[in-house]
Amino acid sequence: MTIEIKKSVKPVKYSFAIDEMEKRLEEIKLNKKKELIWILEHEQIYTCGTSFNENEILDKSINLVKTNRGGKVTCHGPGQLVFYFVIDLNKRSKDIKKLVLAIENTIIKTLNKYQIETFADRRNIGIWYKNKSGQINKVAAIGIKVKKWIAYHGFAINISNNLNAYKKIIPCGIKNRGVINLNKIKKQNYMTIKKELINNFLFNIRS
Repeated sequence: MTIEIKKSVKPVKYSFAIDEMEKRLEEIKLNKKKELIWILEHEQIYTCGTSFNENEILDKSINLVKTNRGGKVTCHGPGQLVFYFVIDLNKRSKDIKKLVLAIENTIIKTLNKYQIETFADRRNIGIWYKNKSGQINKVAAIGIKVKKWIAYHGFAINISNNLNAYKKIIPCGIKNRGVINLNKIKKQNYMTIKKELINNFLFNIRS
């Protein structure tokens, strides 16, 4: 099963990325194109999933895009690695929980290589980091959509993005937890993280 892998160097507009994924989904359905992994960054934008509430928007002046992915409100921007995919579950296990587990394991295993210990939370989707004082902050957000058993959207990992942008929203609708990036946790070279994520994701969706 060959999967096309794209890595965009320049920031990609959110609307363009979504259009491209939905186009690829239809092409996969017709067996015209390969499945896709697409790693990129977005220009700063706020997006909300199908379960968000208006009271999670603290600054009503923000540019908010409503999407069809699962989840609540989040922020994308420079310094955040976005890992999109269009994966055909008809060729694998038709099990959305298994796919979410594969995503969680991909992120956790990748960050372990950088000596960063993180965890998933069944009640609050995403990947979380607990600091020495016990504060729990989100380091990666997950949001997927499944159509005709083809899954798309993906996850985003905060590496060096501006965390002040999250003060305008209640990220993922969770009031008692914050958001953090990898540079705040441990300043080190993350140049190979894309390769690690791709390799771990490919392994986890096969197993």
